Amino acid sequence: MTTLRNRLTGPAPLAALAGVVAAAVVLAVAELLGAFFTARATPLFALGSTFIDFTPGWLKDFAIATFGTNDKAALFVGMGLTITVLACVLGIVAFRNWALGVLGVLFMGAVIVACVVTRAGVSAVDAIPAVLGTLAGVAVLRFLVNRVQALKAWPEAPADLAYDADARVRDEGSSRRRFFAAAGITAVAAGVAATGGRLLGAARSNIAKAREALQLPTPATAAPPIPAGVQSPVDGAPPWVTPNNDFYRIDTALSVPEINADDWELRVHGLVEQEVRLTFQDLLDADLIESHVTLTCVSNPVGGNLAGNAKWLGLPLREVLKRAKPKDGADMVLSTSIDGFSASTPLEVLQDGRDAMLAIGMNGEPLPLEHGYPVRMVVPGLYGFVSATKWVVDLEVTRFADSKAYWTERGWSERGPIKTMARVDVPKSFAKVPAGKVAVGGTAWAQTRGITKVEIQIDNADWVEATLSTEASLVTWRQWSYEWDATPGPHYIKVRATDGTGEVQTEQRADPVPDGASGWQSVMVTVE
Repeated sequence: MTTLRNRLTGPAPLAALAGVVAAAVVLAVAELLGAFFTARATPLFALGSTFIDFTPGWLKDFAIATFGTNDKAALFVGMGLTITVLACVLGIVAFRNWALGVLGVLFMGAVIVACVVTRAGVSAVDAIPAVLGTLAGVAVLRFLVNRVQALKAWPEAPADLAYDADARVRDEGSSRRRFFAAAGITAVAAGVAATGGRLLGAARSNIAKAREALQLPTPATAAPPIPAGVQSPVDGAPPWVTPNNDFYRIDTALSVPEINADDWELRVHGLVEQEVRLTFQDLLDADLIESHVTLTCVSNPVGGNLAGNAKWLGLPLREVLKRAKPKDGADMVLSTSIDGFSASTPLEVLQDGRDAMLAIGMNGEPLPLEHGYPVRMVVPGLYGFVSATKWVVDLEVTRFADSKAYWTERGWSERGPIKTMARVDVPKSFAKVPAGKVAVGGTAWAQTRGITKVEIQIDNADWVEATLSTEASLVTWRQWSYEWDATPGPHYIKVRATDGTGEVQTEQRADPVPDGASGWQSVMVTVE
């Protein structure tokens, strides 16, 4: 037991702990000071955003497929573990060779600063929290390493110390207690500073309050009334209109951009005859439209839940482009978010009759912050990676041959028409259901084409038609139901849809990369 205790409280473990506490101070001081700067300038968000930018596509796909809308939380956990390991190593290095250790800390600080200043919408001044946080971390590391080195009873201590055994043990115990007390107090102070920084940042931000106070204008063209019968009668089926809090969120922003609507401006430029600039007030004063539109993420796997249906309020993009007058030869609009994300949307899609818009409202209220407040793009029929730019501030009319968007630079397709898809929502895979009449239900979509048929197959029996719920429009999903006479044993339920052009959903499996997943979903259930 004594040997184990000595190993756990020996120089290396305590030096590693010193490194972890120092790293916590770096992040805490930067978080506290960051309350007075751009939110995206804090180290965790800057490091995380940079990591996302350089993460290969296959790893992003894995994260989304594995963690879904919790991918950002998983990223922070992974970052926390990585930072902890590096901090342990730097603490040990600093104990054994202070000059080398401090160089390592300063190098890590330089990496953080580089990540901060390269973020879109961040200035060099915003690096101040990271710089001061790094210096505070170095000071704390020096202080704690000195405490570790004060434990003279370790083998690293000089051999000629004139201590008797008892005095040596007392000194060792006292030094350990002083170290743990110093480390503990410092860690608690770091936690208080980090929490205070978050609270202070929230208090200083009035964006959420401004959003809550915003009164949306009455649309010039209201959304048609939702017809009766759009909701599947099956218990457990998702609501036809997805509540804002349940709407999926997949984007590259770790820190939700906070934009003052009064300062927001959209620039429309590039291959246009007339550059256009729009303010938020311009949108409020314009003839807005309302439309129910189903959005789908390209990362959605077969049977996945990265799809949602909402009522959007906004200005038609065709009207904006009509003012700008695109020149001959232009075939793409590169939309850019305030955080640097970009999407490539075919120009003709934004000029045809679909309700592509600059949206300011979602389900009767201003856009939630995490869904693009104050303004985002909504384009029916295209996956979000080429159309649904949140926090949009720039539209460049250009050509596919001349410009690349965020995801197309990473191997995804330039154009992303949504594929025909059906899924089983009830019962869930691996569910146990009683024998007899079992209600099966789900959702299908083929935005801009509509759904005309959904079929299900039990095991290897013939395909049979399900009952379709009412179709509200061609750009929204359509729910379906089926009453199954279930017999005991394990069974597989497959589903497929037919769109408005008569094309049957393909059985061929495809991964989300480069233009969306395909295939039939198969759900296994046990009938008891």
